[in-house]
Amino acid sequence: MIGRISGKLVLKQPPLLLVDVGGVGYEIEAPMSTFYKLPPLGEAVTLQTHLTVREDAHLLFGFATATEKVLFRELIKVSGVGPKLALTVLSGVSVEDFWNTVRAGDVARLTKLPGVGRKTAERLVIEMRDKAGAEGDGGGIKLVADASALGEAKSALEALGYKPAEIQRFTQAVYKDGMTTEQIIQEALKRAVK
Repeated sequence: MIGRISGKLVLKQPPLLLVDVGGVGYEIEAPMSTFYKLPPLGEAVTLQTHLTVREDAHLLFGFATATEKVLFRELIKVSGVGPKLALTVLSGVSVEDFWNTVRAGDVARLTKLPGVGRKTAERLVIEMRDKAGAEGDGGGIKLVADASALGEAKSALEALGYKPAEIQRFTQAVYKDGMTTEQIIQEALKRAVK
């Protein structure tokens, strides 16, 4: 998996970027939210990335922030939402606004995004509501903001076979600022066996 790319920005042609890394040009698709934060051509750039492997292609998606990458990964888990639609969502709404919209159950706002019909918007709200948390507690925004240690811990717990709702409950109960991935996993597993 290619998780991060650092190199020289060679091409900016939405939604496509070309980043030269040691003489190899990586074609990366990115949301407009990332394009707004890019440096001028020829300058160094670092992007968080997600690699999608299909039968006919290997697609690399890039993001200016870890929070965008985490939301992208959550979006593509929703039935009927592929990488292209996830990029559209990220291009049309900020990460924080997306979580606020999901918490509010504002299906109408999501349907204003290109390619998002009523059924898809309803599915997004229903399937992502648990991840958004309650308003005021940080919810999805806090969880997404701590993508490094917390995200790694969640991925590890998922690989161990825990369900997303269980992972959310365990990590929310034990997570404190500054914890390492290992500490989060250990504390979450202790909670799981209680």
